[in-house]
Amino acid sequence: MARLSLFAFLALFSSQLLAATDSYRWLHVTIETPWAIFIFLLPMVLLPAVLMALLYWKYAGKKKPAKDEETSVVSKDVSAD
Repeated sequence: MARLSLFAFLALFSSQLLAATDSYRWLHVTIETPWAIFIFLLPMVLLPAVLMALLYWKYAGKKKPAKDEETSVVSKDVSAD
């Protein structure tokens, strides 16, 4: 059974059809190809930058709580126990 599967595997990948197939024959590269790749990849690069800018803009105006306010909240929680 192992020999049969090995033979089938080798026969599949060593056939004349695969040997004659030129991989570049299937790639139709024109002047528009780099632009298509650029347009496809552009959102992947710009989307994180835009999201980072929006989140920074949203949280830039918010103040951090003062240290005495934080300690008073903590002391209230501790005293409640």
